[in-house]
Amino acid sequence: MDTLLPVASGIRRHARGLRLVVTLLALLSAAPLAFAGNAINDKVVTPIIAQIDAGHFKAAEAEIAGALAQPGLPAGTRDALAFQRERMRRILLDFTLGADDVEARVRKQIPGLTDAEFAKWNAAGLFEHQVIDGRTLYFKRSPGNLFRLSPEAVARRAVQTPITDGPMETLNDQQRAIYKAALAEHRSSVLPRRLRMTQTLTVDADAVPAGETVRAWIPYPRAVPGQQEDIRYVASVPAQHRIAPESAPQRTVYLEKAAVAGRKTVFSITYELTLLAQYHPIDPDRVRPENITPELAPFVAERAPHIVFTDAMRKFSHEVVGDEKNPYRIAQKLFAAVDRIPWAGAREYSTISNISDYALHAGHADCGQQTLLLITLLRLNGIPARWQSGMVYSDDGSRYSNIHDWGYLYLPPYGWVPMDVTTGRLHPAPGDDKALEWFYLGGLDNWRIAFNDDFGRRFQPPKRHFRSDNVDSQRGEAEWRGGNIYFDQLDYDFDWQILPAAQGHGDK
Repeated sequence: MDTLLPVASGIRRHARGLRLVVTLLALLSAAPLAFAGNAINDKVVTPIIAQIDAGHFKAAEAEIAGALAQPGLPAGTRDALAFQRERMRRILLDFTLGADDVEARVRKQIPGLTDAEFAKWNAAGLFEHQVIDGRTLYFKRSPGNLFRLSPEAVARRAVQTPITDGPMETLNDQQRAIYKAALAEHRSSVLPRRLRMTQTLTVDADAVPAGETVRAWIPYPRAVPGQQEDIRYVASVPAQHRIAPESAPQRTVYLEKAAVAGRKTVFSITYELTLLAQYHPIDPDRVRPENITPELAPFVAERAPHIVFTDAMRKFSHEVVGDEKNPYRIAQKLFAAVDRIPWAGAREYSTISNISDYALHAGHADCGQQTLLLITLLRLNGIPARWQSGMVYSDDGSRYSNIHDWGYLYLPPYGWVPMDVTTGRLHPAPGDDKALEWFYLGGLDNWRIAFNDDFGRRFQPPKRHFRSDNVDSQRGEAEWRGGNIYFDQLDYDFDWQILPAAQGHGDK
């Protein structure tokens, strides 16, 4: 583990407080992604969204075509309708399998699969599907997801291949070290490590015509005091680049490159930063309901389309929370309830009209879906909550990396503390402090980089065409003058190196 950095505690706490105010003001002022600044006629768009969600694509397309033919249609409404047309296209890229395809893929892992078994699992909703214009289409990852959702199916596999999770999914010495250091040093941010990261975005060969300029946005971190600091740009390919300002909630590096016939178009950025782990020893008896200030008000509010206090959300919240009044114990109950939702590979976020509602009802969810559900439930209960996302990695020799989402909640007198409901509750071993069970409700490892402090915010410079992911920003985005370059024509990668202890590099 890297040597601890010295801390001038009084000055540093004051500086962090100022930076937190700046961060919150930036979040409040950043324009939402979806058609910001343009009027949208919800009476036109909302019924079409409902038609698509119901699987009536032909009817939705007819309504879109009719609406677009109307003279004087506001630009925002025109864009919203065009996106719904694009959303249908993307849904069909995710839902590509018929029932026979799903059964055949499952049978490769369960050779003795019976028709009755498959029918039972199908009837139980273990294979995600949609009925689209009368055809039942299955999510392309549903055969693999079965083994995340059904212990019975796992037991029937011919080869018992372990289901691999990230290195932080179970209690380990890294989390124990963070916990012990925070308690011993009486500070919440500990064990800094210096990292050099290279992120690559690759556009498929001939995805755009030769000679056309490909515009790319690669996620880039901003300083979060006590979590990631001393960010230093090192290099990029191509060398000419534009880093979004520190105030951008979804920060990126913007690059341009001409496409060459028969060759992939490759972009990359390299930077260094210092990552700190966090742990806040929360005493529930000290936590009190918060007086919601104007600065905190947005973080207890709905934010359609993905944070909406629906009747189903209110019912679920009441069932989980009961008569509990203590904010931390409410958070524990909600955290545990969302943690119980099984993880499964997710369809693209841009195809889902309300992600928190989807996570509540789908029977499974991935990290971003679970996080948006938990944020919605916390806000519904008057507890400020907000988003954070980026990537996770390891240095245990496995070279594991993945994209990941988590969040923060506000608990007086502790302020903003992290939460990672997908990593979830840990299981302390004999001899461990029981408090480690709730490590990720108030603590965070430093095997991760945050790219985003909010969801669904505009890039700087903005994209001209629809984003591939209009919620998150982790893999990178690309376009050319002819349109967006979607994920089926993109690839991304992370490569990193642990460096000697940080020596106080400044942001650039």
